[in-house]
Order: sequence, then C-alpha cells, then structure tokens
Amino acid sequence: MYVAVKGGERAILNSHKLIAEERRGDTSEPELSVGQIESQFGLAVDRVMTEGSLYDRELAALALKQAQGDVVEAVFLLRAYRTTLPRIGVTEPIDTADMDIERRVSAAFKDLPGGQVLGPTYDYTHRLLDFGLMEREGSAPQAEIANQPLDGSMPRVTDIVGQEDFMEHEIPVREGEPVYDLTRQPMAFPANRDQRLQNLARGDEGFLTALAYSTMRGYGGSHPYVGEIRMGEVPVEFVPEELGFAIEIGDIVVTECQMINQFGGSKTEAARFTRGYGLALGKSERKAMAMSLVDRALRCHELGEMAQFPAQDEEFVLYHTDNVEAAGFVSHLKLPHYVDFQGDLQLLRGLRAEFEARQTKEAAE
Repeated sequence: MYVAVKGGERAILNSHKLIAEERRGDTSEPELSVGQIESQFGLAVDRVMTEGSLYDRELAALALKQAQGDVVEAVFLLRAYRTTLPRIGVTEPIDTADMDIERRVSAAFKDLPGGQVLGPTYDYTHRLLDFGLMEREGSAPQAEIANQPLDGSMPRVTDIVGQEDFMEHEIPVREGEPVYDLTRQPMAFPANRDQRLQNLARGDEGFLTALAYSTMRGYGGSHPYVGEIRMGEVPVEFVPEELGFAIEIGDIVVTECQMINQFGGSKTEAARFTRGYGLALGKSERKAMAMSLVDRALRCHELGEMAQFPAQDEEFVLYHTDNVEAAGFVSHLKLPHYVDFQGDLQLLRGLRAEFEARQTKEAAE
C-alpha cells in the first residue's frame, strides 16, 4: 500500500509539471502576461468575474492564465480564492440610474430620452475571420470621440412605460431586512427573488442562455421585448459604522438588462407588462439578457402562472445553474470506483447465469 501511495504521489507531481509545460506552450513564442489577458480578453475576464462572484479583473485574468483559458476552471479558482478573503461589510445597493453609460440600447422605443448609445458591440459585424489579427503587431483603429458628452439624464425604459401604469411596479426595498447571502447560506426553497437573482448572476452563462432560449421556443410562453440594456460604470457606496453615512469607495462596470414581458392581469388586476431582470459584472450582455429571461420565467408563481416548463421549475434551475458544482459532480466520475464496478460486474455475471439457465430450461421443455 505504501509503495502505491508513493508511486501515486510521484505521478501527481509529474502531472503538475506537465500541466505547467502545456500551459506555457511553445517557448519560442513570448509568454502571455496577466495584463495582456486582462486587457485583450476582456469579455472572458468579465465572465469569470461574474460567475466567480469577485470583482477583480487582474485576479480573473490570472485565473484564466492558470486554467489555460478554461472558463469553468478559472471560475473555480476565483471562487476558491474568494473564500479566503475577510468580509468587511455590505455595500449599499448600486443605482444604475447613476451609471456613466458606455452602451444603452432599447428594442422597445427607437427615440427614447437620452438616445440610443451603440457602444462596443459585435451585433453589426460580419462574423468573418479577420486575418489581419494574425499579424504580431497590429494597430487598432481609434473610435471617434463625440463632440458633446452624453445626456446625464437617461431614464430607464421601464420607468417610462410605468408612467402610464402599463408596467408592474418594482418590488419595494425591504428596508432593514438582511439580504440572502448565497455564498454563506445553503440553498433554500421556496426561494425569494434576492436568492434567485444571486444564483442566476453566478450561474453558468451557457446553461442560462439555453434555458432562456427554451422559454422563447414554447417552453415558457415568453414573448419579450428588450426594454433596455445599459452598460457602464456605477459608483459603489459603503457606510462605515464609525461615520454613519455613505462614502463612495470605487466604481465597477456592470451590464443591466430589463426585459419587458407579456401582458399579465387577472380578475382583480388590470393587464400590464411584467419584467425580468438581469445584472452581470463587466461587459456581459448575453448573460444579463439570459438572466432576465429566466428571472421572468421563475416569477411564474408570484404572477399567478402555472409552472409547466424547465425554466419555470425553481428547484431544477437553481440547483443546476452552478457550473462549479456541476463540473465537480461530473468530474467525480473520474475518481476510482473499482469496488462499485466490481460489484456491478459480479451482479451482472449472476444475472447472465440465471438468464442462460432459464433459456436452456425453456429450450429443453
């Protein structure tokens, strides 16, 4: 047994060296720096930050480098690091109305107050490979700067619709009540919206996108409009106990999506639009959109709708969105199952023997 352990230890150590060798790749090529990943793989960095629940671009870039670009592994690394950090306190809720907007589009209103701001987007590219990027030193074109700054007052589209009472009201802030902390509390059902939104924000983008897609293909009865997508910097405020008032401690980039959904209404309430909400760190538009669609689907009970489809099943969605847990459970199959398999083999041999004996007996009769 001791010899086997020593042999396993050597193999594991050598495996680590092999990983490091593969991570470095061709040594005739310059090594990627964390700074390069942070600045040039920005969308991957933002996804790792969002699903890793930690706003730190440099550490997210480091995780991506260490994981050879494997996003789920990088998310795992960042979350593991997050557990080592002390918790100083809880910030005030960010107010996206104060956003320094870089992108803001609406599919509901063309001429909305403040205007549409296209910002950086792949929406209007041809999706053709740019072979010019194969050049080692490429000069990027510089975008033109507008003559005037953006209008500082850009009301949310849902607020505009709400002025005519066509939009359901916002859920009031529960002053004084603690916010559910999914990073410290286990999953609980039925889940309130704060728990659900935290789960969706940390959830795997691919899984959420697939669920969001299903709601529009007949498995959720969703026919939404993108009320508004806005992306940019928002201030983060914190109230130190010794001061008793909020101070600004920094700015973070977030992407917010408010989805306007089907008419609601019942015998007691007039028909009006309902909303789905999505928020992700950095430039994570697809994630925010998918999150808002799934959020609306999960609100079926509070809106008096029958839950019929996977995206409306709270336990199914919340238990399976986490890619770290999902990857861990799938990966555990690689661990030794020798005893279990030998047991199954023995059982299979017995069943086969009984089957063949029965066949032989029936043939003789």
